[in-house]
Amino acid sequence: MADDLQALEDWVAPLLARLETKERRRLARSVARDLRRSQRERIKAQTNPDGTPYAPRKPQKWRARQGAIRRQAMFGKLSTAKWLKATTRGDTAVVGFFGNVARLAKTHQYGLRDRVDRDGPTIEYPQRELLGFTEADRELILDSLLNHLGAV
Repeated sequence: MADDLQALEDWVAPLLARLETKERRRLARSVARDLRRSQRERIKAQTNPDGTPYAPRKPQKWRARQGAIRRQAMFGKLSTAKWLKATTRGDTAVVGFFGNVARLAKTHQYGLRDRVDRDGPTIEYPQRELLGFTEADRELILDSLLNHLGAV
């Protein structure tokens, strides 16, 4: 995966060097926005970048007594634009979680241990990759680059 992106970067670097700073910034913003949309859709579909589904939640016995609590998809609010940010710095595009929610996302991304509450038990969470490149994302980046370079 990293090799494919490195090869793309090596191939496109001379072409991007010809663009003005303003055009590179516009291209980075467009790529970041498209990647955020792609990541959001994948998170809503509850799939890892390799296409496997997320590990299911553990059953909660105490919730069964509380009545009709609907079983909703995980990370519903986390995939909104409020938490999943697409930013640009100079001519680079960054898509990720920032602030307090970044710790929660990191815990699930790598399958780490974390406390449920401040004084609660420590739980080991299964790995659920929230961010990552799929083959469709690589094609999306390449198409964005080619469309932008063709329009200039």
